[in-house]
Amino acid sequence: MTAMFANNDHMRQPNETLDLAGIGVGPSNLSLAALLDSVGDLKAHFYERRAGFDWHPGMMLPDVELQSSYLKDLVTPVMPTSPWSFVSYLVAHKRLYAFLNAQYDAVPRREFAQYLAWVAGQLDNLSFDATVREVKHDKDRFMVQFDNGSVAAKNIVLGTGTSPFVPSWATPFLGDRCFHNSEAKFRLPDLNVSRVAIIGGGQSGGEVVEALLNAKAGLKELNWFSRRHNFEPINDTAFSNQVFSPEYVYAYLNLNNDQKLEALKASILTSDGLSLSTINSIYRRLYSLRYLEGRDIEAKLSPNRDVIQVEADKDGYRLIVRNRFDGGVEVAHADAIILATGYQFKLPDALSGLQDRIQFDRNSRPALNDEYCLNWNGPKQNRIFAQNAGRYSHGIADSQLSLMAWRSAHIINTLTGHEHFDLEPHDSQVNWLSSGHETLGQSIAVDY
Repeated sequence: MTAMFANNDHMRQPNETLDLAGIGVGPSNLSLAALLDSVGDLKAHFYERRAGFDWHPGMMLPDVELQSSYLKDLVTPVMPTSPWSFVSYLVAHKRLYAFLNAQYDAVPRREFAQYLAWVAGQLDNLSFDATVREVKHDKDRFMVQFDNGSVAAKNIVLGTGTSPFVPSWATPFLGDRCFHNSEAKFRLPDLNVSRVAIIGGGQSGGEVVEALLNAKAGLKELNWFSRRHNFEPINDTAFSNQVFSPEYVYAYLNLNNDQKLEALKASILTSDGLSLSTINSIYRRLYSLRYLEGRDIEAKLSPNRDVIQVEADKDGYRLIVRNRFDGGVEVAHADAIILATGYQFKLPDALSGLQDRIQFDRNSRPALNDEYCLNWNGPKQNRIFAQNAGRYSHGIADSQLSLMAWRSAHIINTLTGHEHFDLEPHDSQVNWLSSGHETLGQSIAVDY
């Protein structure tokens, strides 16, 4: 049976085996698809359940900004001459000079989303409206099954992204008034309440707070809770940003599991801190509301807090909160709770039939080897690559856009069996490992 898909009517003959089948088309697999467009000796195709490309639509709040350079796009770090670069997008839309003259300190996230959608709309190795229902392994290949057919592939790559993390105490209350910030754009306009609690002190939480303070005329009380010591800025200094380099990944791969966790904790604010523009905007807005506009808003910014329990309370919620600064226990009330509690990688449901053959670490995370492949007990020539799944195995940059193109190039080199892309480390300004330690991406045994 031949599989047919909407949008581009992609068809594969049943006797044709792909070198690579991609499950999901987010930025990571889009980067891989864009780079593979220049690799003529690999047959690859990518399948996405949605009707079209749409990057975090629920988080596109007004004036949100990219936290990395626009040069860290889908292709530029490894192939700056690619037609799929951000600069190529600006030129194609005849707005390069207008963009440069705007002198953005940070690129609007809506602009970068439009760039990603522009690339996705032109590549012919993508299919949308193509939900992967199941992946099986048969002898020397994977069978990727859809509602109306299947394709065979020697290798697969997971690009389904991460899923919103919801604390266990919040699960029973999920709905119109208790939701993850990934739905903020769609839910905030209809959130007609006077008391709101935001859980999470990172950039996503800050963006929600900023949007509420700027838009909610009826807002009377805002509680912003964070587990961190304070509402801290992203560490965007030159030396700190070395963790977003291939050289750091090569060094990180040499660490044992405990050392990796320590390194991850030490670098958390290079990735998950608040941008200075968001911090300043919130502070100035609070100043204006209190001293210039005379609006009666009780804004409580509460770091060092753990929400330990939530109960339904009349038309709202009662939150039990532990203050880790002085050990006290507090009670807060809210009509709505917004969870800016981050994301986590999960295997897609389509791989449930292979789950017993996949190795997990002691924290129940799928174990990745150095080549971004899941460790599984199938044939070595049939690999399961996983994008955006290596935050613990490969370092903090893996869950960001920064090394997206480099990681895609690494996967392509593994597929081709030769250095199609030059990924030799650059000279680093920081020496991470002990003198004389070999770091050039050799395979390191990891104790899971």
